[in-house]
Amino acid sequence: MIDNNNLLLRNLWYYALPSCLLKPGKMVARIFLGEPVLLMRSQDGKVSAVRDICPHRAVPLSCGRFDGQEVECCYHGWRFDPAGHCVTIPSLLPEQYTDLSRFNVQSYPIHETQGNIWIYMSDGDKSQPHASEMEVPIVPGFAAEQQPQLVEVMRFPCFIDHAVTGLMDPAHSPYVHRVWWWRSGELHEEVKQFDPSPYGFTVRRHKLSENMENMSRLYWLVGGGIPEVEISFRLPGVRIEEITFGKHRLCNLTAVTPISETETEVNFVLYGMPSWLTVFKPLIHVLARKFLGQDQTIVAKQQIGLKYDPVLRLIKDSDMQAQWYYQLKREFARATSEKREFVNPVKSVLLRWFA
Repeated sequence: MIDNNNLLLRNLWYYALPSCLLKPGKMVARIFLGEPVLLMRSQDGKVSAVRDICPHRAVPLSCGRFDGQEVECCYHGWRFDPAGHCVTIPSLLPEQYTDLSRFNVQSYPIHETQGNIWIYMSDGDKSQPHASEMEVPIVPGFAAEQQPQLVEVMRFPCFIDHAVTGLMDPAHSPYVHRVWWWRSGELHEEVKQFDPSPYGFTVRRHKLSENMENMSRLYWLVGGGIPEVEISFRLPGVRIEEITFGKHRLCNLTAVTPISETETEVNFVLYGMPSWLTVFKPLIHVLARKFLGQDQTIVAKQQIGLKYDPVLRLIKDSDMQAQWYYQLKREFARATSEKREFVNPVKSVLLRWFA
């Protein structure tokens, strides 16, 4: 049984945008955790983010103009630099001195690495962990300048909890992902060892499941080795999967970012694709989108029942990851409120289920 109280965690790094979607001299408007945010990239490539509301008459700054250095409101021409400082109010006469800092807009810490832009969403409490104290999620084994070979972004019509627990759910594949290239139709016993890891948990390295023999054959043909998988999850909604086969290492990052209480963005980012396989990138895009689309469709159907505010009853062991997710959220919220160290509630355990 779970308590669905639509808790949005603060003081964490959230996935904001794939780097490729923000060109030099351009800006992109987004909403994160219900807050309007304007992302900008200067002409020299630096990314910044400010609240997307002009403090004068509340017109979104994204409706204005960005010259690669400053953003200008389309209503009265007020201008703001990448740090959110108000630098110009055109209607003021020279003798009408005004402290422009009174009109600054909120700025957000931004970190760009591995072709991903992350944004730190704080709760405004200066006593809480600063952005520099929280580790930005990275895909291990790849340099900071490494660019992904495939990016898919999809909106799910749900609160973040249902997107996260749906994507990590190990028992839904036989019924939601009914595609020949992904898995066989038979159920097999799954046995996996789980361990706590920073702000989450990790599935120890294991061979690809028997029910995914079609995928195993594909990896064997590509790399000449039996595929092994390690999966880690951490708050607020970051899943990193590492697949090794032969001499190859393929990693995917799935990052879930809440837009509002009814909409969530899922970002799928892929690294390590063998160079000769990139010729099939258009096909891989189609397959990845189809796969995510199946999760999107089932979550949309779930919203029909959730309108009646039912109690959701989780079972062992296949729902243990979902239970941990809610436990991790509650512990992080309590630790933040009590201004103490986070204590991971996850313990090492062997879980078993049919899938």
